[in-house]
Amino acid sequence: MTLDLTPDQLLSTTRAVRKRLDLDRPVPHYLIEECVDLATQAPTGRNRQRWHFIVVTEPTQRRAVADIFLRALPLASGQPLTERDVWRMNYHSSSTERVFDGLRHLAANIHRVPAFVIPGVEGRTDHAPVAVQAGAWGSILPAVWSFMLAARARGLGTVWTTAQGPLERELAGILNVPYEDIMLAAFIPLAYTIGTDFKPARRVPSEQVLHWDQWKHSSAGPSQ
Repeated sequence: MTLDLTPDQLLSTTRAVRKRLDLDRPVPHYLIEECVDLATQAPTGRNRQRWHFIVVTEPTQRRAVADIFLRALPLASGQPLTERDVWRMNYHSSSTERVFDGLRHLAANIHRVPAFVIPGVEGRTDHAPVAVQAGAWGSILPAVWSFMLAARARGLGTVWTTAQGPLERELAGILNVPYEDIMLAAFIPLAYTIGTDFKPARRVPSEQVLHWDQWKHSSAGPSQ
């Protein structure tokens, strides 16, 4: 059974779910398989279809994977924030604090999440030029977003994290993934949601990010 959502509602209410994951309700395998079937219909560069989805539901394996998530989280700081990053993050008061509060909740309960989905893409892009990076991520990202949309339509919640990055090789070893051939692109907790009434997020107005015909510097916020 799927939720009665229009395409626009589905696109605007598929949120990063951290605090409203139902940690006590198992997710049937058939639902995950349906989401993967839809994910593999996503467009992909040159029809190469290089995606893979590793789904972890077995309790012992889930605990091992959750432990890697917790150990990797403090290491996954990413690039330093620019002044404009900070401005956008705080465009709506308290929104960033809610995100970090949700992250703390997720970390505290990660061992209880009923399923983890770890998408992989064939071919490593470590230190590769932009053109190679774009090709790889342009294949896996549409497929994973389709998976997340399909999950939302079925009352399931997801959140894209990249916490696996610093310990990707160790995670690959636990999952028996050939690290030299497959790049683990994300670490996605998956569960039913507590309620299904998600709303569009408050974002920076489109005029701050929309450019017609050529780049136009925004007059609002820090210059870039």
